[in-house]
Amino acid sequence: MRILLDVILMLLNLYWWVVIIMIIMSWLFAFNVINGANQFVATIWRIVNGLTEPVLRPIRRIMPNLSGIDISPLVLFIGIYVVQRIITDYIYPYTF
Repeated sequence: MRILLDVILMLLNLYWWVVIIMIIMSWLFAFNVINGANQFVATIWRIVNGLTEPVLRPIRRIMPNLSGIDISPLVLFIGIYVVQRIITDYIYPYTF
């Protein structure tokens, strides 16, 4: 059971980094630092966006519009942190 919890924690940590990559790439697109027409960049963006958008879309529907500021990744980070803390503090110590 602990191995399963360890895998879940690693996947949550990996997803944390995927969201950070998505945030950085969106900023780089917004400031025209990277070109979306580049095939390599476009492929990475499709992969990252495909992994994050299904989770962020419901959060964006619930969150109010803050005049162009998207705080849905912040809400997702808080959610990931809460799940990680629940696993490490309440579930992990009581499994053998």
